[in-house]
Amino acid sequence: MRHDGKLTQWNDDKGFGFITPTAGGPRVFVHISAFPSGGRRPTVNEPITYHLTQDSQNRPRAQKAIYLNAARHASPRSRGLMLASSIAAAFFALLAALSALGHMPMPLLAAYALLSVITFAMYGIDKAAAGKGRRRTPEATLLFAGLIGGWPGALVAQQLFRHKTRKQPFQAIFWCGVVVNCGVLGWLIYSGELASLWAGLGFG
Repeated sequence: MRHDGKLTQWNDDKGFGFITPTAGGPRVFVHISAFPSGGRRPTVNEPITYHLTQDSQNRPRAQKAIYLNAARHASPRSRGLMLASSIAAAFFALLAALSALGHMPMPLLAAYALLSVITFAMYGIDKAAAGKGRRRTPEATLLFAGLIGGWPGALVAQQLFRHKTRKQPFQAIFWCGVVVNCGVLGWLIYSGELASLWAGLGFG
């Protein structure tokens, strides 16, 4: 059974505090380990829902604590990942619609998807290499992969792995690449040059 309460005391340095139950009664001890791992830190006066247990001395203790306003106070990481995923999904939905209407070759949609998967993997490998002190993937390679069509995968990978998101020069160049890629694709479709270019490359 879950109980509701408010976090009325919190020592962030030591990672514990106390919840005052909404229904009344003694305060309930809560440790940082009771909250979802990898999430944000609790704050005082925040509504909490929790499972009520007892410690070895029969004192009330909270387990499996959840922020009642979790959706409103989503971590920056989760918000960024949701936004990145939404942008990537919307882009591929647009490409699928253009392909269905005959404005874009279906293999080009598949190429964008493949490039996104490859670029996503490149970011993941580079992030792992950074943590282990191994040889890194050059930033120019990551940026080029995004420029030629892998930017949706790069966008999701940046947020999921928290990789390259704080390097402003990198982000500026990355988004310039996104604009260039989308701009060129849009112009080719609008001008009708995409079909002839595709055929000229031997895919027609």
